[in-house]
Amino acid sequence: MKVYYDLHIHSCLSPCGDDDMTPNNIVNMALLAGLDMIALTDHNSSKNCPAIVKAAKNNGLIVIAGMELCTAEECHVICLFPTLEAAMEFDALVEATLPPVKNQSDIFGTQIIMDEDDRVTGTFSTLLTTASSISIDDVPQLVQKYGGSTFPAHIDRDSYSVVASLGTIPDVGFHAFEISRFGDTDRLVKEHPVIQGWPLLCNSDAHCLSLIQDFGPWIELENNRPADLIAALSGKTPCQWGTYNP
Repeated sequence: MKVYYDLHIHSCLSPCGDDDMTPNNIVNMALLAGLDMIALTDHNSSKNCPAIVKAAKNNGLIVIAGMELCTAEECHVICLFPTLEAAMEFDALVEATLPPVKNQSDIFGTQIIMDEDDRVTGTFSTLLTTASSISIDDVPQLVQKYGGSTFPAHIDRDSYSVVASLGTIPDVGFHAFEISRFGDTDRLVKEHPVIQGWPLLCNSDAHCLSLIQDFGPWIELENNRPADLIAALSGKTPCQWGTYNP
């Protein structure tokens, strides 16, 4: 089946995310956009995943618990997990690797944790936009230990991408890659042969509700389930996909 997705969305937990990026607002905007599957991927944290998974229950939208990890090299990498439990175990591991820098909400923004009814249950005090001590070389194998899959974020951007930080895309076991909506796919494949043949995903990287993408990019899965997506993005099952590009 063809699954329309947005696998890179931030909530109000990310300090750069709008405060109205609440679990229910994100879910309802995704439904209005005609999406079948989304992933919540806050910076270095999955602490709003329990709320959004519960908020989406029984409404037909599949929510993947995830994270946008910032590696030691300052590369942004999307990490997705088949279960909420696995995501929260990974969250605890990553939290221990963050530098002890306190968030200054007046400078960086608030880091709000919510429940499934959009009630504030707390804030996270450690700044989430710093780099963890986890090397990009270790990310695919580490995420796999939790049953998940991972792909480098926005590889064609000039900041916080593997290309911007390293000058290349390391061949360390990634089986999917994210490009921007207007990314030059042909040029990227020519310059970085390691991505050829693997899914090239278009996501919104939305930090505000209006940027959650309408249905367009799709991936072919046997079923609209987290496990099927993880298998496809881990190279375990063949799949087809489509981006905005003709």
